[in-house]
Amino acid sequence: MFRKLKADEIECRVAQISKESGSLSLLLYKDARCDMNILDETVGAMYWMREHSRDNANCKVSIYNEDLNMWVSKEDTGTDSNTEAEKGRASDSFKRACVNWGIGRELYTAPPIWISKSDYTSNSKGSTYDRFKVTGIDYDKSGNISYLAIENTKLNRQVFVWGSETKGASKARKAGYPTRDEMLDVVKAHYPDEATLKALLDSFGIDSIDDATDAQLMAVYNKYGR
Repeated sequence: MFRKLKADEIECRVAQISKESGSLSLLLYKDARCDMNILDETVGAMYWMREHSRDNANCKVSIYNEDLNMWVSKEDTGTDSNTEAEKGRASDSFKRACVNWGIGRELYTAPPIWISKSDYTSNSKGSTYDRFKVTGIDYDKSGNISYLAIENTKLNRQVFVWGSETKGASKARKAGYPTRDEMLDVVKAHYPDEATLKALLDSFGIDSIDDATDAQLMAVYNKYGR
């Protein structure tokens, strides 16, 4: 139901720094705003709602199912943040409930992320003020992460690469194209008329634009999405 997260929707958080090697471990996560945007984008702002209970420790995210003519809910529990406890509980429980719906669940398939000591600057407390961002991500057919690239924004260089991009994703990135999911979103929003679309899909030998290869999708994007 929900698309995979794009690189710029994924945040990096320092988990720990090894006392032995000095290597730094990162965790990937999404913020609550990302969840809200994807819910709005996928089901519509009027077709989902959130409810909190137990002093914001629990959150129930409900989505209206038009086929069943009813609200379907999924719930989870959050924990306090290090700063604003109650606000942190509300945000965390909401994000966890959204994972129950499948939003960002692919982040659990990320590989261990270790950044070498030479790829970040440490401060007097033995930690770091450096910031890291995901610059590239790709998924396999099962929806698991198959490629991941991370940059240290302070040092302005890539500090972690794992796996390999599909040829289409690599070509798109190098050519300045958006990701596959982004191209699909744009193409679907600018479909030609039904007859033209059917002829296009027939020429590819597919029934849906979702089944297009990366090369075919880029061709359609160039024609109808730009």
